Amino acid sequence: MIVATTTLYLYVETPLHAGVGSGLSSIDLPIQRERTTQYPMIQGSGIKGKLRSAADAATKGKEPTWGKDDVAVVFGPEKDGSDHAGALIVGDARILLFPVRSLSGVFAYTTSHDVLNRFRRDINRVEANLSWTVPAEMKENAALVTTANRVTVEDTLILEEFSYEAKECDQVNKIAEWIANNALPQTDEYKYWRDKVQHSLVILPDDDFRDFVLNATEIITRIRIKRDTKTVDNGALWTEEHLPSDTLLYVPIYATDSRKSKNGANGKSESNQSVLSTASSILRKAKSLEGSQGSYIQLGGDETVGRGIVRMHWENTGVN
Repeated sequence: MIVATTTLYLYVETPLHAGVGSGLSSIDLPIQRERTTQYPMIQGSGIKGKLRSAADAATKGKEPTWGKDDVAVVFGPEKDGSDHAGALIVGDARILLFPVRSLSGVFAYTTSHDVLNRFRRDINRVEANLSWTVPAEMKENAALVTTANRVTVEDTLILEEFSYEAKECDQVNKIAEWIANNALPQTDEYKYWRDKVQHSLVILPDDDFRDFVLNATEIITRIRIKRDTKTVDNGALWTEEHLPSDTLLYVPIYATDSRKSKNGANGKSESNQSVLSTASSILRKAKSLEGSQGSYIQLGGDETVGRGIVRMHWENTGVN
């Protein structure tokens, strides 16, 4: 039974390819998407695996912050999965903000009414009294922006080759401020991005946002070189789809009380048994991973060429 909940935010710092294998379109290796909305997503199993890798790394070194039994309680046994399940439940990563090239301000953080309403529903499991509501939908070819925005020119917003009538809205200010204070890291190096979201947040019509996340992702063409001649190998040309840098995703995180028996397989108490037992303590332990590995994890493919570096940040208003 789920007892405690929180939210993990993932800020994409280098293009991220969480793939689905070969595709049927012109893109050879597309990214994972939701079936009905076609929004980009990352399956929770991959995220949980990376969190476990970070926890495993934290068991090593001169001053380990995790014990091996802690890892087993939180994520499940390493070998015999039939013994007990892990207490941490990791949902799929969902889109919250998607960067789109803008004529003014370099790029805008775009979202939509559909995305914000779904996010509000999901975050309500953690924080029941949000300080903002989703504004009413605008007419076609109109977008909502902050009152201090830097992405419009004479009340016109131009994203890629599309123009919108821009409407300033106080409620967008509140949403942008909440995201800056809760969803983004509160460290000094992220001050620029916390400020930027407050003058570059744009709420688009649902259909327009869907079109951007479908057609404005980053497409990278890759080749393989022959080692002896240093020329392109025959047939070794393919395209990969990536989530662009500065995308913001959120992951619903849940926990149950520990499922691990207090006794070992022989029925006797184990001396190295984890002190983690309640769902709250398990979420606190998982949150401690934000301080490990410089708060970064790598997701998706192309790890050796620097793809998929994301910054972790856990919900401030979740379990303390």
